Amino acid sequence: MKSIIRDPKLAPQGWDKIHWVMEHMPVLNSLNEEFGRTKPLAGVNMVVTVHLEAKTAYLCMVLKNAGANVAVTGSNPLSTQDDVAAALAESGVGVYAWYNTTPAEYDQFLHHALDTRPQIIIDDGGDLVSLLHGERADLAAQVMGGSEETTTGVLRLRALAAQGRLKFPMISVNDADCKHLFDNRYGTGQSVWDGIMRTTNLSIAGKTVVVAGYGWCGKGVAMRARGLGAHVIVTEINPIKAAEAVFDGYQVLPMLQAAEAGDVFVTVTGCNDVIRREHLERMKPGAMLANAGHFDVEINKNDLSALAKSTRTVRKNIEEFELADGRKLYLLAEGRLVNLAAGDGHPTEIMDLSFAMQALAALHILKNHQSMSNDVHNLPPELDWRVAHLKLAAMGVRIDALTSCQTDYLHQA
Repeated sequence: MKSIIRDPKLAPQGWDKIHWVMEHMPVLNSLNEEFGRTKPLAGVNMVVTVHLEAKTAYLCMVLKNAGANVAVTGSNPLSTQDDVAAALAESGVGVYAWYNTTPAEYDQFLHHALDTRPQIIIDDGGDLVSLLHGERADLAAQVMGGSEETTTGVLRLRALAAQGRLKFPMISVNDADCKHLFDNRYGTGQSVWDGIMRTTNLSIAGKTVVVAGYGWCGKGVAMRARGLGAHVIVTEINPIKAAEAVFDGYQVLPMLQAAEAGDVFVTVTGCNDVIRREHLERMKPGAMLANAGHFDVEINKNDLSALAKSTRTVRKNIEEFELADGRKLYLLAEGRLVNLAAGDGHPTEIMDLSFAMQALAALHILKNHQSMSNDVHNLPPELDWRVAHLKLAAMGVRIDALTSCQTDYLHQA
């Protein structure tokens, strides 16, 4: 495959990054060794649309080592790392991505990847599936199925399935225990603050942080903010999640009230217009706005621009909006995923779990697609357990097992 990348000469730097993550992904290493022997995906065309950095590159290399013909694109205009893309292209994977794509380029790269006529897909946010049910619907019949990495993408899939329009089975890797309990909580929790602190070079201690959304990602962001010494306010629309936040020790407020108190705002809901004009008008001078949801719609950028009398870039990935009354608000990473657009994404050890689940999901689709309905499916629990056992073994952690007597007791009528 002929790749389309920014600069092939960046490959040596990209290889350094890839080799580093390989040292810290023991579960994928174990699967890679097994797949290298058995070639379970031999001859299968695959397209991967995930944030294109070193950990994603290694997943693509594992799939290629398993025998697949792999093409990859980025899933966000600002998250592709050009040096990693160059190294991955050298490895023989078809790469169609570069950093800071225009909307037209982003769409074009998705089409280039689909030109390889995939049989199995790995999606992140649902853009690939959307094309396969729209402009590229002609390719859908040959797709065995695929998997989705994110909460946002799963919501889009379930909407298609509810309408009876989903054309092939999709696995919600996002709902696997080894994904959302670790990736969404610990991964997002750490990487969001890595991105914010790297970008701003400011302390979080003593500040009031407003976390919009208390799903697994929101839990992680709030937990790490409190650990950094912040006072944390949570906003929610779900009364159960709001009650959970209260019992976890956080203050819960409507966004209209939280807007007046916050120094740093992090949206992590998967919904649009979480922060809009009525909230922006109430914010204190110097408030910083960051998004950790998949799409750049959670902070209403049109409202922010309409309120501003002037804008300027004050640091890389920080845009200042000066309002008519002299207040200055700061938008990080264009309102895109702050942990990837302004950072390196989730910790390597966390993505070891998530991407192991993705690799096993591809095998599950290959073996079982003919008996799977065109719906959103969960991975079998035994695959979760397999990945968890591999991770624990790599960490040198041993656990107990049920005795036969205990097993009989738990299964008695």
